[in-house]
Amino acid sequence: MSVPFRFRFRVRYSECDAQKVVFNSRYGDYVDLAVLEFFRAVGFSATLFNGPLDYQVVKLLLEWKGSARFDDVLEAGVATRRTGKTSFTMTVEFRLAGSEPVIASAEIVYVLIDSNTMSKADLPADLRSALERGAPGVVVDHSGARGA
Repeated sequence: MSVPFRFRFRVRYSECDAQKVVFNSRYGDYVDLAVLEFFRAVGFSATLFNGPLDYQVVKLLLEWKGSARFDDVLEAGVATRRTGKTSFTMTVEFRLAGSEPVIASAEIVYVLIDSNTMSKADLPADLRSALERGAPGVVVDHSGARGA
């Protein structure tokens, strides 16, 4: 299996809770950011953000296995798990950059919609192909860290 698309970012102080770890709800934000960067990497950001199509979350499942703290650099590995007629399922695995253990993982199901009518839309062949191809080996780094 190839290395999935990866998105690196730094944990900000305001994302941590009283226990000094990333607050659980922030992982939903992180999933959104990582998937957005994935869409940019596969060439579909313009179509999905400013074009005739959009996508909506219908299911988000998060699982925690460890913690991240302020100023840690996280790496989100993003891959497409499956594509359907109008929906697609993505997986996101979070690691401390440079570490192997997964500290959190997510499975997210989206439904493609027509931006004007807000009704379900079939996945076009080119989007399906891009989702299935992914962006293996591509790394987008917003962490500001050198050598991460």
